[in-house]
Parts: sequence; C-alpha cells; structure tokens
Amino acid sequence: MARLAVRWKLVLEYDGGAFAGWQRQHGQRTVQGVVEEALAAFWGHEAHITVSGRTDAGVHAEAQVGSFLTSIEREERAVREGLNYHLPRDVSVVSAQVVEDRFHARYWSWGKHYRYTYLARTSRSPLREARSWHVRDLDAALMAEGARHLVGRHDFSSFRAHGCAAAHAVRTVESLDVSVQGDLIVADVRGQGFLRHMVRIIAGTLANVGTGRIAPGRVAEILAAKDRALAGKTAPPQGLTLVEVRYGDGPPPWIVVDDEE
Repeated sequence: MARLAVRWKLVLEYDGGAFAGWQRQHGQRTVQGVVEEALAAFWGHEAHITVSGRTDAGVHAEAQVGSFLTSIEREERAVREGLNYHLPRDVSVVSAQVVEDRFHARYWSWGKHYRYTYLARTSRSPLREARSWHVRDLDAALMAEGARHLVGRHDFSSFRAHGCAAAHAVRTVESLDVSVQGDLIVADVRGQGFLRHMVRIIAGTLANVGTGRIAPGRVAEILAAKDRALAGKTAPPQGLTLVEVRYGDGPPPWIVVDDEE
C-alpha cells in the first residue's frame, strides 16, 4: 500500500542579490529553482514548493514560508540539514516541520512584515551596499510623520506598480514604523496583504519626504489621488527584506493575496 503524502512547512532565509526573484524562469537563477533542485536531490523525487508570496529580483528574506508534499518519512532535523547540504550558500532552511494537510503557505497567511533599510550617511558603504539604499541627508522624523498617513485600510492605487494583477488596490497597513539604527534608517511595514512593489513605492515616497522634496502631509494627498504618477520612484530591491509571515490556525476570514514584492 502506498504511503500517504505528508505536507512539510519550510522557513527559508535567502540573500536575493544573485537571484532573478523567487519564481522559476527559463534560463534564470531563481530561489524556487534552487530550492526545488535541493528537494529533488534530497527526497529522490521532484517536489513543487508553494510559498507565501513571490519576492522580486534582488529582494531578501529572513523568513519566507513554503510548503510541499512527499510520501517519504524523515526526521525534521534530517530534512533541515539534508536540504541545506544541497542548497547554495545564499539560501538556507531555517526550520522544517510536518504540518496538517490543509495548510497552504499562501492562502493561510494572516499578514506579513517587510523591512526597508536606507543608509543615511554621507559616504557610501561597500559592506552594506547589498542590503540598503544609500540616500544622503534623510530626516527620519519627517519620514515617520509622512508614514502615519498610510496606516489603516486604504485604496493604495498610488502605490501600485504598473502591471499589478491584483483585482483591487484596497489593502490594510497595520503599522508603518520609521526608526534610526546608527547610520541606518529602517521602515518596518506590517499588513494583511500587499500590491506589486507597494512597499518599495512607499519607501521611495518616504525618501522624498526625508530629503525635503515633499512635505509629510503630501503623502495623504498622494494616497487620496489614487495616481501612481504622484508617488515616489520604486525604491531599489536590495533594501527590502521579508522579515516575517504570520499564520493562524487556518485561513484568515478575508481573502487578500499578495501580487508580489
């Protein structure tokens, strides 16, 4: 009798700098591609992994969540260490665990935490170039004042990339905190779902506030206008990290699926 398939949940950390994003693309190095190659090498059969949401080229993750099926039994520690043996140095399995069959990495997500990091000093930093956006003369207090206008449930059409496939632009930003960490300024965004490049467009707009190009109150006007042309440029991907994906005991009562970041 064939063994029943078991669903596994993986928490993945990766540096997105050398990847063309999460999703498999012909002729491109992608995170999904190397993870599924490691799954095949470890389990001895092909396995498709579903994740909480795609990350774009150059975007990093501290805790991306994925799930897949296999009928072969293994200890959780053996899965984590075995997959890491087959993975390249810029991807790691932080944890591996068996979950109930109903679990879905994408549709069970209750929310995500993204972090955007700016290097705010005068000189550039070779050591942090791959993990931050260098913007001189940023005022974190002004950025925090502008950020508060984006908290809540709004139509984020002004912060939606062209080509976004989401059915509508209404999203809930639970919190948007701007803090100073040495010569870094960090924007932590938590929400129930995000539009394509939404966090990076927010980051670009807050950079305009921080450099004095626009007043903090202008952010509310940009939001209300529902016009992408009024918001700041899409901030570069290397400053963005997926920090956390939140889950409950089942799918959330609302249905909001990220387009992609």
